[in-house]
Amino acid sequence: MNRLFGTNTPKPPKATLNSAITNIDTRISSIDVKLSALNTELTTYQTKLSKMRDGPGKTALKQKALKVLQRRKQYEAQRDQLQSQVWNMEQAQTMQDNLKNTMVTIDALKQTNKALRKEYGKVDIDKIERLQDEMADLLDVGNEIQESLARSYDVPEDVDEAELDAELEALGQEVELEREMMGGNMDQLPSFMQDEVPEFVDEPPLAGQAGKVKEAAG
Repeated sequence: MNRLFGTNTPKPPKATLNSAITNIDTRISSIDVKLSALNTELTTYQTKLSKMRDGPGKTALKQKALKVLQRRKQYEAQRDQLQSQVWNMEQAQTMQDNLKNTMVTIDALKQTNKALRKEYGKVDIDKIERLQDEMADLLDVGNEIQESLARSYDVPEDVDEAELDAELEALGQEVELEREMMGGNMDQLPSFMQDEVPEFVDEPPLAGQAGKVKEAAG
């Protein structure tokens, strides 16, 4: 049956740059071995020719040496061509690797861009702006509350200390003057510290209570 219909023979794998470079490197190594053998042979001929006198024998040996030298030049030319091919393929391999790396980088950037668009799509800029405005309003309210709590009662903020000192000194002079007018009675309180009976009180304060007031004042 196979003879009538044939069989599907597997196709050989496609050559790659790496495999091609490996094959050429193997050929170059083989040529290097041959060149080494030719160099040894040429060295032997040169040694013999340097010891021989001119004549038919030396001429024949010289012809053999020239043929070996010609073969060496051919091998050297082949090696140079193969090395040039390897160089070109290595450059192509480098470009291919760089292209692969570039494609990987581009694909990674695309995936990152896609993920960022998806995440940023969940962010509402208007909500953020409103939140910022609300926070600013709350901070202003908090500052107003703090200023209100820190406000002094019945005490002007721009009180002059010099005026307070002058007023205190005048008050002391007034106390001394009243003491002198009372005859030096130290137990009696100054007028501004004495109890005053309001109009709506029928009776004056008791003597005991007045004494307590005096003791507190003293």
